[in-house]
Amino acid sequence: MQKGEGAVRLEQIRRMDPYKEATAIHRLSSAYEFPWDYTRALELALYRTYAVPRIGRLLAETAELTDRPQKRYDDTALLLDALVEHGFDSAEGRTAVRRINQMHRSYDISDDDMRYVLCTFVVMPRRWIDAYAWRRLSRHEIVASSVHYGTLGRYMGIKDIPETYEEFETFLDDYEAAHFDWDPDARRVSDATLDLMGSWYPRPLAPLLRTATLALLDDSLLRAFRYPAPSPATRALVRRAVRLRGRTVRLLPPRRAPHFARQNWEIKGYPDGYRLADLGTWPTPGVRGCPVRHLGGPPAE
Repeated sequence: MQKGEGAVRLEQIRRMDPYKEATAIHRLSSAYEFPWDYTRALELALYRTYAVPRIGRLLAETAELTDRPQKRYDDTALLLDALVEHGFDSAEGRTAVRRINQMHRSYDISDDDMRYVLCTFVVMPRRWIDAYAWRRLSRHEIVASSVHYGTLGRYMGIKDIPETYEEFETFLDDYEAAHFDWDPDARRVSDATLDLMGSWYPRPLAPLLRTATLALLDDSLLRAFRYPAPSPATRALVRRAVRLRGRTVRLLPPRRAPHFARQNWEIKGYPDGYRLADLGTWPTPGVRGCPVRHLGGPPAE
């Protein structure tokens, strides 16, 4: 196991209050301890929401993930990560929350679906890290993540937010069991996302990466999207390789500087920089109600 600074950081986390210092703990965990793992886990967290047909169809109708998948990926990662890097009370945090709310309030999204998506942000990173990372999450980190995203949910006006990690996990599992189902539009969004992930690597590797990604998905997702299940040997090989990566990280020197999502090489849409206030989607001025099929650019200032 990593020694020195890594052990000191974990001890620092354990001395902090996971309720009063939730975002600070989550920042240490996601930007120092597990930046690569949090990126992968949140990618899969958002991806699995497409298997709820209402969510998948809405995303298909907006065309954001089918026509502009890189921008949608970048904007989502940058807005969520601004809250981790700067906190909710900062100018950047307030701007990120405002943009998140402006986008979501433009669409007819049920409170249950919003609550479910929030649950994926809490549950899937814990499951991924415990399965594949260089160490498991401590209880302080689990509680802090739950409090951090619970705070985001309250800023978004989501009702009946779970109060504990266990409640987040129960809601997620029950919701998926009740709502995961086949939908052709959701499958289009899924295919576009898999194509996006493959586009980050040399073209000849795309089929291999698609197979590897499918091997990391659980059976309920594969059934919902009607993907053929990878062979047991393929699944075992891919998952063993990801676990080996975690064991290798355990042998590396602890990270001395934070790594935030804006530093990820997968963020490709803003080579000249960006403003948080400009990220995301914008309804066309004058269009009332749900702006599906009527998306434009930022309104003129």
